[in-house]
Amino acid sequence: MKFSENIQQVAGLPPDYMGFIFFEKSPRNFDAEIPNIDKNIKKTGVFVDASIDFILEKVRRHQLQAVQLHGNESPQFCATLKAENLEIIKVFSVKDSFDFDILQEYEGKVDFFLFDTKGKAKGGNGITFDWEVLKKYPSETPFFISGGIGLEEMARLKKFQFPKTFYGIDVNSRFETAPGFKNMETLKKLKRTIPTVKNI
Repeated sequence: MKFSENIQQVAGLPPDYMGFIFFEKSPRNFDAEIPNIDKNIKKTGVFVDASIDFILEKVRRHQLQAVQLHGNESPQFCATLKAENLEIIKVFSVKDSFDFDILQEYEGKVDFFLFDTKGKAKGGNGITFDWEVLKKYPSETPFFISGGIGLEEMARLKKFQFPKTFYGIDVNSRFETAPGFKNMETLKKLKRTIPTVKNI
């Protein structure tokens, strides 16, 4: 999210999480103030290889409750942030395969994993990866999926047999009219559709 009025509109749905990207190279980079929204919506800071100090400054300034890490953050880095009473979502990129052994060092140091499509950009590539890869998911840590998820994917989500630890979906570019500006009509359609999707 990026624009105050749009943030308040989306908050009215309401979502479980709302993301704010703090990464200067992103067209969605957030450099404003977050308006007052429902406290039950978890304000989530999205970071890419930022320092602990930078992240905590944003957490305090914006009263963030969760942090989504898109870079090469180490397990200890995640543990340090988790100790600050933050919900930690560690992102991993997936294409046609994934080495799940990578996750072992992060167990207990993060609250969720998030699997996104591997592409040129750190997130926001607008394409899906092969969900079949996730059928080999070995962990008890709950996970999100992201990457090019739009209304057209809802039927696939309903039919696909995810592991029981599948927690939810992270949507972004397929619901935008411009970077950081969400289309309310398509989000409302998503909201109506999600309750019929298994495990979401």
